[in-house]
This record gives sequence, structure tokens and C-alpha cells, in this order.
Amino acid sequence: MIKIKLAAPVMTAAALLLVLSGCATDPDQGAATTPGATAESSAPDKLAQVMADHDLDDMPAVELIDHLDRLGGSDRPTELMASVRPGELVLTADDEESTLSIPEDRFYLSLAPYIESTHECFHHSLTTCQGELAAQDVVVEVLDDTNDTVLVDDTLTTFDNGFVGLWLPRNIEGTIRVSYDGKSGEVDFTTYDDAPTCLTTLRMA
Repeated sequence: MIKIKLAAPVMTAAALLLVLSGCATDPDQGAATTPGATAESSAPDKLAQVMADHDLDDMPAVELIDHLDRLGGSDRPTELMASVRPGELVLTADDEESTLSIPEDRFYLSLAPYIESTHECFHHSLTTCQGELAAQDVVVEVLDDTNDTVLVDDTLTTFDNGFVGLWLPRNIEGTIRVSYDGKSGEVDFTTYDDAPTCLTTLRMA
């Protein structure tokens, strides 16, 4: 169930779609975290109804992030904004907002490697962000430079939104390398409390 609180001024639908991605780029945007990993509600309201309509209301934060990030096009719940922050998932519908806690030892980084076109992004939007390479096989290597370990070394398929979702340890610094169709690129990342959850600057050439 979903606990609801009134949010500060909310973007209009038109404003959300002004940019290609609709991604949140302001690192200071945030909301207080609601304890617990599942959403709760005590009365019918817009956000609770949207979540119920899309069978999302009983999902924990991690499962909800994994589910929403894989959707593309018309499969996305257009009435819902879902923004991933370092420690929480912020859900918004109309002027109602709720937050779900992400486990303290996990950090979700959504990566959209590109060749020709990209967009600015800081907090990944699960329901509006769109990358260039949708449903493509890319070779991804994630290096944890803090602990000198390899976290990922595999061929992954980008979601329909052009992103690859990576669950990483908190409070590390590292490097991501991606190869695709004879092209490659790399970019640094961190998983601190002030780090972006949306990485759209990895250009392959």
C-alpha cells in the first residue's frame, strides 16, 4: 500500500516532455524517505490508483525499479513519474508523492551508452528517459577502482528505453567500459550519496 504526501510544485505533463528524455537533471531535487521498502496507502487517491491500475502497488523498491526500467513506449505508465535517487525511489502522480527506500548497501545506476545522440540526465526517470540504443547487445565491463575488483564483465541487452540497469555497491568509485558494433568507450562513475543515478555520457567511437 502507498503512503501519500502532498509534494512541492509538480511539473506539468508538457514540461516533463520538453526534452528527449524527460530525465531529472537537478541533483538537489528530492523528497523525504518513507521508512520501509514497499508503498502503503490508507485512502483512495490518484497515486494509489495509478499504482494499482498497473499492478505496481505491492512491489518492493528494487523489484519496482527493475520492472519499470525495462518498459518502453506505450508499455510505460504515462501518469506516473518514477525518479531513482541514491537512497530512494520517488513516485509522483499529479500533486501526490511517495518514496520507497532502496537498501542501504545498493546503488542503482542506469547507463545509456550512445554513438550519435544523448541527453542530459542526473536522476534517472524510469517512465520517461530514452536512450539511443534500444534492445541492443553491448559488452559491459564495470570496474570497482575502490576495491580493485571487476563487478561486471558480460554481454548485456539494453532495455527498450536504451538503458542498462546496474545494481552496484554503495560508496565506491569506478570505471565503466562498453563495446558495441566495433566501437567502444568508457566513463568514470561513483555511487556516493550525491552521485547521479543516470549515466548518459558514455560515447562509443
